[in-house]
Amino acid sequence: MPKQKTDDLVQLIKSLTRSEKRHFRIFVRRNQSSTDILFLQLFDFLDKHQEYDEDKILKKLPEIKKRQLSNLKAHLYKQLLISLRLLNKNHDLTIELREYIDYARVLYNKGLYRQSLDVLDKTKAKALSTNQNILALEIVEIEKHIESQYITRSIETRADELSKESTQIYQSLALENEYSNLALQLYGLYLKTGYVRNEKDYLMVKDFFQSKLPKPVNRKLNFFEKVHYCQAHLWYYHTIQDFPMCYRYAQRWVDAFQEDAQMMEFETPLYLKSLHNLLGTLFNLWHYERFMDTLKKFEAAKTILPLEQVINIESLYYLYYYTHQINKHYMQGTYNEGISLVPELMDIIESEQYNWDDHRIMLFYYKIACLYFGSNNNGKAIDYLNLIINQKNPDYRQDIQSFARILSLIAHFELGNERLVEYQIKSVYRFLGKMKDLHKVQQEIFRFLRRTPKMRANQLKQEFIDLKIKLEEIKQKPYEGRPFLYLDIISWLEAKIENKSVQEIVREKFLKSRTNKTDLK
Repeated sequence: MPKQKTDDLVQLIKSLTRSEKRHFRIFVRRNQSSTDILFLQLFDFLDKHQEYDEDKILKKLPEIKKRQLSNLKAHLYKQLLISLRLLNKNHDLTIELREYIDYARVLYNKGLYRQSLDVLDKTKAKALSTNQNILALEIVEIEKHIESQYITRSIETRADELSKESTQIYQSLALENEYSNLALQLYGLYLKTGYVRNEKDYLMVKDFFQSKLPKPVNRKLNFFEKVHYCQAHLWYYHTIQDFPMCYRYAQRWVDAFQEDAQMMEFETPLYLKSLHNLLGTLFNLWHYERFMDTLKKFEAAKTILPLEQVINIESLYYLYYYTHQINKHYMQGTYNEGISLVPELMDIIESEQYNWDDHRIMLFYYKIACLYFGSNNNGKAIDYLNLIINQKNPDYRQDIQSFARILSLIAHFELGNERLVEYQIKSVYRFLGKMKDLHKVQQEIFRFLRRTPKMRANQLKQEFIDLKIKLEEIKQKPYEGRPFLYLDIISWLEAKIENKSVQEIVREKFLKSRTNKTDLK
């Protein structure tokens, strides 16, 4: 068995819960003694040692010969998957439906055509009622095959009904596919470059979106058509920074689940993602009331949905949970409280228990750095920013990589590291030039940081005031508001001017907004 496959086997065993291991042992012992099952002995060894050492395996398990080992590992991997499939069929609708499709095929192979059609008809009804159109189309194709080969005489108009049903499902799937492809391509574009940076970027994204957008259909969209339609529009408006329109489609996505409540259970990852995107949009719009209402709804999902029964769903829940808990502290100006989340979050990241991708982890590093910066712990902020800056040639989120470097410059400035700031300005300037990401905000920050080391303390306050005025003017210009989504540089300047902490300034703004609160229309 190749090394990669061996690593996959070890990783799979590490991922098993206690109940999954117990089920596997019962599963393989159902027909024979455990002492006769060599692959079970191999499983017990790998489960105990959590690493692969071939020499130790052969020494501890003399019944296993070296020439058998490759086949035993492959067989163990397959048996683990069979066991997990049996265990998960009650928690995954598609596995359950596919099992009934398999039953129908078994009956068909035995020549029991009527029984096979009965099973397929019931399964198709459930697939259609739960919007599982891919499986419904597969079932219809099997039904067509049986009806075309054997005279079942079930219904005289059966051929026309199946043909019409097949066409309708196929057309729906084609539309779902077009919307989901567009959404995925826009998401991939956003991951690579982030928000649009200028008019050229905007026109490129707009032309791409409009050229790929499917033509409207003269009927009501089904569940997945509606969801993928909302996803595509959400990522388009998110990328071009039109957050009010982004909010509209994020809310429609959530509404699709409210209108068909059973889909919350059948498509829990998609439901959690809908709430996650709505929360992210409300955060960008800084609408605290609705953000908190949606956050409560998100947290309630943990008690009403089977989050802990499927590791993928649990992983998504906590990924979104920590993201929006941190965002909540940003909005409230409670950075010190937010820092209390860091140890448990870092434990999850370092343990790799959920296999979060590098992009998600980088975002967490940046968010954590901002928490420490806001709480005036610039040294810790730099530590987390360095985890981003020192990555080797990452090809995603160039925007986060850029702003991590700018925030690092400001943090070093706060620490009084004048020579380091002077050296890093040149390095960061070259980096941003290479990324073609040098904006007016960054240019003004660079000019400020170049001048300030040579100034006296009594001159600095006026420099902070002048920079604040310039940045507030820049913020009003199209495509120049992007930097303020990553770094609340205005609040930092106000803190320097008023001789307060960033946390105090943001907290005062939050409390003031609560007394004069406005919300979405």
